[in-house]
Amino acid sequence: MQVKNAELFWWSKVRRRAGWAALVTVLALFSGCATSAKVAQQPVTDQGPSVARLEDGRQGFVIRENPGMDAECRGEFERAVAMMNDGENDKAIELLTKVIERSPGVTAPYINIAVACMRTGKPDPAEQHLKTALGLVPNHPVASNEYGLLLRKGGRFKEAREIYEKALASFPDYLPLHRNLGVLCDLYLNDPECALKQFEIYSEGMPADAQAKIWIAELRMRLGR
Repeated sequence: MQVKNAELFWWSKVRRRAGWAALVTVLALFSGCATSAKVAQQPVTDQGPSVARLEDGRQGFVIRENPGMDAECRGEFERAVAMMNDGENDKAIELLTKVIERSPGVTAPYINIAVACMRTGKPDPAEQHLKTALGLVPNHPVASNEYGLLLRKGGRFKEAREIYEKALASFPDYLPLHRNLGVLCDLYLNDPECALKQFEIYSEGMPADAQAKIWIAELRMRLGR
């Protein structure tokens, strides 16, 4: 039995570490185990993703995907997420490979298998999986965030900046992108103006993050502000 019009929820205002490789699996959850938040109504389509804004007072968005995924495949995906949370990344890769073979049009398995590959020292397949996810949903904020981290780790700093900036043009509310672009600009590109701007945006959305406030204060001192 196929799951019709399955929805994949991605949040903009998430825990301060969200968007890091270790927690992308928390974001990658199918409807039925994600949320009951109100979203702006959009016409139902048979193919392709759509983006809706939240209507419950929060700044954020929901990406709706319309793939075909049977109940068994969905269960295997959730098992793979649990494996990753338990540090069993090689096993998760094996299971997610099967999920992708059966449901090649869904972004979450590609993103999670990429994270698992990065954790196990396999950057090349990780990059290919992230490119596939971005081909399915251009500028996907979570895929872009992970891709930027991969590129940064590989010393490809200008490419990482391009990925972050393209994603932010489409999803400016996704705070982990601002945070990681700020880190990239500060520590790797010697662009304190960029870093300060990104950390200020991030801190406005995540005021409880004390570390971001420290970074902002340091940058303002360096810039003489």
